[in-house]
Amino acid sequence: MSYLKTSIFCALVLCCLLQTGCAIKCWDCRSDNDPKCGNPFDNSSLVITDCAQEPELEHLPGVRPTMCRKIRQKMHGEWRYFRSCAYMGEPGIEGDERYCLMRTGSYNIFMEYCTCNSKDGCNVASLLSGNKFAILLSTTVIGIIAWTLRL
Repeated sequence: MSYLKTSIFCALVLCCLLQTGCAIKCWDCRSDNDPKCGNPFDNSSLVITDCAQEPELEHLPGVRPTMCRKIRQKMHGEWRYFRSCAYMGEPGIEGDERYCLMRTGSYNIFMEYCTCNSKDGCNVASLLSGNKFAILLSTTVIGIIAWTLRL
């Protein structure tokens, strides 16, 4: 009976960790082609993109997209939004997805880069750090299993 409990415990732990091995899915659009991509974001007619299916970039051999990105750009007074899979970068600033990297340039240009990998479709609007519900659920399930195995 001990072997059965151990097997069940291992299977449940693997199920909880399965999401970390799957590829992320991101929204992929440009507001200059589709006004629904702007702000406020309307994904009702968009299809979410599986980043694992994105092609390898010629200038980044061997690098795969593992994050989502939203770029907000102001050029000559006009706002544009770009959402896509991200091949490089860091989620948020120092890992905190609530913060975005901002850059300004000459000729009235402003850009804001928001990168995330906390959940599928995280490049919607304002970014939140971590999927707290998944962490809470996993911790609860593992706690219940540990308590059951103790009996």
